[in-house]
Amino acid sequence: MDVGTLAGLLEEAEDHHGAYEAVAPPHHWWDWYAAYIVSRADGHPSEQAVADAGRHMESILS
Repeated sequence: MDVGTLAGLLEEAEDHHGAYEAVAPPHHWWDWYAAYIVSRADGHPSEQAVADAGRHMESILS
């Protein structure tokens, strides 16, 4: 992955993380971002990446 692609995915993750942040228990933002970016890099659409990141957070916060 090149820097431009990663920067774009980080910006996209930031845009989507706000909705999760508003209702989430205390967490490290980078855990959600990482799961989101890996999902997008695997070719999933943003809606799926949001769901994947949410599931990841449930698994590490429970």
